[in-house]
Amino acid sequence: MSEHEAGRLRHHETLLQISSAMTAQLDINSLLSFVIDAAVELSAGTAGVIALRDESGSLHIHAAAHISAIHWLALEPFVAHFQEIGYSATENDLQDLRLILDISIRHVTALSLHYLNTNVGYILVFRSAVNVAFSSDDQHILSAFADQAAIAVTNARLFQTLVREKQHLAAIVEQSIDGVMILDGRWRITAFNRAMEHLTGWDRSEAHGRPCAEVVGIETQRGENLCRVDCPLQRPHVGSTANAEGWITARDGRRRYIQSSYTIQRDAANHFLGAFVNVRDITQQRIESETQNTFISVISHELKTPVSIIRAYAETLARPEVTWRPEQVRESLQVIIEEADRLTDEINSLLDVSRFQLNAMPLELSTWSIYELIEQTCTRLAPQAAQHDITFELRIPPEFPMVIADRNRTRLVCENLLTNAIKYSPTGGPVRINASKDNGMAIITVSDQGVGVPPEEQSRIFDRFYRVDNRLRREQQGFGLGLFLARAIVEAQHGQIWVESRVNHGSRFSFSVPLAIPKITGESEHVPDMIIELSKDTNNDGTPR
Repeated sequence: MSEHEAGRLRHHETLLQISSAMTAQLDINSLLSFVIDAAVELSAGTAGVIALRDESGSLHIHAAAHISAIHWLALEPFVAHFQEIGYSATENDLQDLRLILDISIRHVTALSLHYLNTNVGYILVFRSAVNVAFSSDDQHILSAFADQAAIAVTNARLFQTLVREKQHLAAIVEQSIDGVMILDGRWRITAFNRAMEHLTGWDRSEAHGRPCAEVVGIETQRGENLCRVDCPLQRPHVGSTANAEGWITARDGRRRYIQSSYTIQRDAANHFLGAFVNVRDITQQRIESETQNTFISVISHELKTPVSIIRAYAETLARPEVTWRPEQVRESLQVIIEEADRLTDEINSLLDVSRFQLNAMPLELSTWSIYELIEQTCTRLAPQAAQHDITFELRIPPEFPMVIADRNRTRLVCENLLTNAIKYSPTGGPVRINASKDNGMAIITVSDQGVGVPPEEQSRIFDRFYRVDNRLRREQQGFGLGLFLARAIVEAQHGQIWVESRVNHGSRFSFSVPLAIPKITGESEHVPDMIIELSKDTNNDGTPR
């Protein structure tokens, strides 16, 4: 074998090794460093750079051999010249390069990187050797190297884009407020985000590889595992999407009502390949829906009751064959009036709820005495309280400062709290009403010795239609709107309402209204107790009848 043939063989072996090494590199930075080092070696060069086009088409240096990164920016205008067809470095160019790089440069070799007839960049090799010429074989090898480099660089950039997009998608999935999981062709979990961990109580490391039916386990109305008896992904004629909803039980025992949406992947033969699953916690919406359905049933009963009573008494009085004594007529008419008033109150409550939801609750602000309002309210409710062995203890002095608020609507708040205290104090006892001042607000507190409110229900008792779940609730009439409206009224007047309670030890409801002459911020004053017991045997001023 001649020396020439041996040299060609070595070049081809080197090119094969370099090509194999390049195709194995997918990290773009490592690949570019490898390519420029190989190009300098193949070209018997001293140094070199590789420049790639960005999305706008501009060339920027991304890697170099034996050239510091501080010189890259200064070299980029020189690299850009090679975009011109037939351009070759002039002596002036070489002199400028010597000044920039501080190395002896006598020749520049430029290799264009083309992929699918598109230029993706250039490799520039700087040589210091004298009288180094390339044969046609050398040119062929360098051209083949450039083609292989262009393919490798393009693949690495595509891989980098895919990795970046995958990371972006993974971040979106991970940060999603909805649960997200991905299933493979055997319905096993391959991805599981943080929201799914919270919903199910499963750690993703444990959930991966397990069947969806085991980890999620949506229940049917009969308590069966939906995924086992009627899997949405295995229903006949299911298309590219499917939906399911139902209750799930987390590992810590929490119950959640979820809505699952499945985006299904299939191959050309319609075989199931996997699914992307979005899981939304709609527990609150489900509870509200069930509450409203219950409310519709309750309101139908509550509104029909006074109507039925009114109709019964009216029909009785209208019977032509009976002659009623005057006192019987008066008693019957009084019942009709009371039931009509009750019906009017219930309708007004519903209208107030509607106005509140539309932000159309009007307020008529004025200055008035909180003592007088509560004293009058207690007097009006005293007969009702006496029937339950309850006495009102009004611990507010007549000289308590005036407040500025809507008097009629604040009266409704007081009536609601006092009425609830009567309803939910089955063993009777005192109901105390206190007042204090804090940061320009009057704090009114109603305390009873009733059944109390369980801790888990205290955050919900001010919700619309909500009623505490106990025996007394089932015995008492009402829509579950009283405390909801009380909160709406108080908050509309820039106040707050809250509860402190212990089961079987009573409750203390408090609300605030603005004082007509606010105190300096931070000033707090408790008003000394002044007890006036009001019952059916007292006058408005608390004196015996």
